[in-house]
Amino acid sequence: MGSDIISERRRHTRNKVYRALYDSPVPLSKQALSLKLEMSLPTIYQNVTELMEMGLIEYTGAQNSSGGRPAMQMRAVAKARFAIGVFISVDSLYFALTDLMCGVLAHKEVRHRLPLFESSYNRFFSSQLESFIDENEIDRGKLLGVGICLSGIIQPEELLVFYAPPLNLRNVSIKPLVESIPYPVNVENDANSGGFAEWFNDSSGESIAFLSLAWGVGGATFVNGDKFSGANQRSGEFGHMCIEYNGRPCACGKRGCLEAYCSSSRISSELGITLDEFFAQLSQGNRELQDIWDDYIKHLAIGVHNIRMALDCRIVIGGEISSYLQPHMPRLCRMVAACDPFAASCDYVSLAKYSAVGAPLGTALHFVKAFLDNNI
Repeated sequence: MGSDIISERRRHTRNKVYRALYDSPVPLSKQALSLKLEMSLPTIYQNVTELMEMGLIEYTGAQNSSGGRPAMQMRAVAKARFAIGVFISVDSLYFALTDLMCGVLAHKEVRHRLPLFESSYNRFFSSQLESFIDENEIDRGKLLGVGICLSGIIQPEELLVFYAPPLNLRNVSIKPLVESIPYPVNVENDANSGGFAEWFNDSSGESIAFLSLAWGVGGATFVNGDKFSGANQRSGEFGHMCIEYNGRPCACGKRGCLEAYCSSSRISSELGITLDEFFAQLSQGNRELQDIWDDYIKHLAIGVHNIRMALDCRIVIGGEISSYLQPHMPRLCRMVAACDPFAASCDYVSLAKYSAVGAPLGTALHFVKAFLDNNI
């Protein structure tokens, strides 16, 4: 028992040294680490040696010196480990590869016409995953895991898709798919994943509400650094708050949901055009599309306002629509501010740093966070 306690303490100390290098915006010397962590130089030397042997840190060169032997500086190795995220839509797989520093090293979309989560689909998924790993020459021994995300309510313990209107799924097991993957797997809702990617890369530490505008509309809330899931794992289902009583029909079977007005399908698949085509024609003055977009923006402003009133925190808009929203943000913010009784501006609303890649990146970052949190 005593040796286990000592080993745990050593891991904890080593992890503190590693995290100091990982979190630092600039390389650090052993002397700087000693001062920063209030550890003795022999302790720093021992842990740095172990981290070097593990391939987790590296020397970057000597710091400038005004005299004497210059100290060598170190940093964490971004490509010491990798993680993969996969977003599942009704007709495609979207892969994203990340390193420990959240660098998106590669991404790829694969289209298909297979029925979701049947045996043929599971084999297709597995083969495409292995191809993605091979194409990017990833050492499988350095792969932390594979994250899977989709638009729907998921019960991760049971590996069950409880309800996913955009995929037309209810009570569907994904256990066979997960068991076909020879790596650790994390399964998550796409909006939670997209929100996690934004939170992970936000140094402010503020609470955020993430609104995902994609084929489905969803969201996630991160309070004081932790995701708030709710009693039934349904927190952040912003897409299914009613904004028009008895309004447009929604994929969930109800009417007037935010998703019915602000999903990407409303301005693409319902019109038989792509998002690129929609916004290209919109910029050319297409009157019919302008009317649809006016209605879209109006209801989006109502949805954003409602989230602000309920949660009183910063709001980040992501999902595939977010990559087209920048020119329209001034108008959206004016409309949100017009609804807000407490603020004259809506500087609490911003666009996501990651748009289409946010969801797969976020579910991959689940493994990066676990790696950083555990004592190495």
